[in-house]
Amino acid sequence: MSRAIAINVGANTTLPGFRGPVTPDGRFAYVPIPEREPTAESVPTYGDLSVPLGVDVSDVADRRVHLDPEFAGVYGSTTYTYGDEHGVKAGPLSTLDPGDSLFFYATLSLRGDPAEAPAFPPEWGAYLIGEFRVERAITGETYRELDASERARFASNAHVKRADFDAKVLVAGGEGSRLLDRAVPLSAPEAGATAGPLVTDLSSDSGKGPWWRRVLRYDADATARLRAVVDEGQPDSSDRKSVHS
Repeated sequence: MSRAIAINVGANTTLPGFRGPVTPDGRFAYVPIPEREPTAESVPTYGDLSVPLGVDVSDVADRRVHLDPEFAGVYGSTTYTYGDEHGVKAGPLSTLDPGDSLFFYATLSLRGDPAEAPAFPPEWGAYLIGEFRVERAITGETYRELDASERARFASNAHVKRADFDAKVLVAGGEGSRLLDRAVPLSAPEAGATAGPLVTDLSSDSGKGPWWRRVLRYDADATARLRAVVDEGQPDSSDRKSVHS
């Protein structure tokens, strides 16, 4: 049976200095972090991105972005890949099997009247923003041993584009992967730093301390329940239109 891992991604108050927004109806902007390493291929800048919801990137317009994860149809991407150079994430991610879920969560700032969003924390919080249904997860060492045709699956990943490939894990998302249309709160309504039931009741994490920076793990039963909650929080397919389209 499928299991899941959730990891923190996206802009924050350290990189590049602001969080992406979320509105009371759950719409949000996925804003990637800056690219801090030399790249062998050109990569876009913040100024090149059509960031939704009126996000002002003028202060960082010339900075290059580390577009990771990438979601098909978002910011020019045509596929789903994610890479990571940090062992704390790479270890668990490399154990994912086809059909498992890799969820992405980000810290977002509420834009709008908190009274209109009683399920959201009033200032900032951690929210699920995307999911890969895993097609393949490999270590960096395995990637180096692949032939050119197999490497092509990850060609657009930000770590592959770096001058020195540094990913300790690469994950490809398959059918069912998506950037969510509506963010799903992991934080409790009281405060962003307070973990909600999707963390404390479903994941193996205690929810104590800075849980929003940690890898969250879900067993098979919890994964099924988490997927159901996420699906319930999305608009009907007939009304679905991503703000990133």
